[in-house]
Amino acid sequence: MKKKTGIIVLTAGLCVFAGLFLLYRYSVIPHCQYTDADFGITTYVSPKDTDGDGVDDQTDMLESARAYLASEPQYKSQYYAGGYPDDGYGTCVDVVAQACLGTGYDLMELVSADIQSAPEAYGIATPDPNIDFRRVVNLQVWFSRHAAALTTDLSDPAAWQAGDIVIWENHIGIISDHRNRKGIPFVLHHYSPAQVSYEEDVLETWGTIVGHYRIG
Repeated sequence: MKKKTGIIVLTAGLCVFAGLFLLYRYSVIPHCQYTDADFGITTYVSPKDTDGDGVDDQTDMLESARAYLASEPQYKSQYYAGGYPDDGYGTCVDVVAQACLGTGYDLMELVSADIQSAPEAYGIATPDPNIDFRRVVNLQVWFSRHAAALTTDLSDPAAWQAGDIVIWENHIGIISDHRNRKGIPFVLHHYSPAQVSYEEDVLETWGTIVGHYRIG
């Protein structure tokens, strides 16, 4: 009887632990947040102000991403004749596209023009400006050709600055100005209808990082 009770207690404990882990992993339980100043990290300021609004490109990327996510877009992958979603829905690429748009870079036009000038780089048989800029694989190519390529190694947290773009296989996001207790930054991204928070501590855990870029 004691053995059976012990097994029940152990099982219950493991279930509670697993539940808490999942709640923490998916940000239902908030993670502690720190800033560059907490780690003595100098915040990068871009020398560019592409849209001439008095805010440097790096800061614009961060603020534009936050402004877009503040509208609480719902997750849905769908084709739009005008390119940019106009119905309150979107995916991970739209976080980056809207951040770039608010900074002065229209990825719809830029990616389309680049595909026309260098089709071999993209390998697209039939280009479609309305959707090409909303595919992660195409953004990986465009950023690799037109933005500063940075380290994908997380051993130097200072190399990762708010407003940078991070790309995994089939996913993309914007680096946040908040960091975890190790100094690793959070990510602003959109991946699921069930997502609890658009800002998450997932840079280390999401998967293999295939690209890290800075546009400004």
